[in-house]
Order: sequence, then structure tokens, then C-alpha cells
Amino acid sequence: MSESVYKVIELVGTSETSWEDAVKHAVETAAKSLTDLRVAEVSELDVKLEDGKVVAYRAKVKLSFKYHTE
Repeated sequence: MSESVYKVIELVGTSETSWEDAVKHAVETAAKSLTDLRVAEVSELDVKLEDGKVVAYRAKVKLSFKYHTE
């Protein structure tokens, strides 16, 4: 196995329907500009409230990708 280095960033995805969609949105958006995505770890889940009702689901995601030196 060759030696590798990975960078980890933290993103917050949002969705009006579910935490799963919030995570998916964060990962798919990152994939548009980052390559070699490896692991997504959900570190926090919360909801946005308005007038006592849930209006959005939010997921904090730690996303790792391979760091290329070339």
C-alpha cells in the first residue's frame, strides 16, 4: 500500500425533508469541486425551527478526500 495524505473538511448540509437528504446534499455539492472523496462522517444533526415547527434539517458532515501533491 502506498502512503497517502487526506484532508478533512467540515460542511453543513440542509434539507426541508430529512437529515439523510441534508447529508446527501452536502456530499454531492462537495463532489462537484473536489476529487477522490473517501469518507463522510456525520458529526451533528439538528433542526431549524420557526413558530415551533421544524422547517429544515441540518447535518454537519466531516468529509475526507485524498490530497494530491502533483
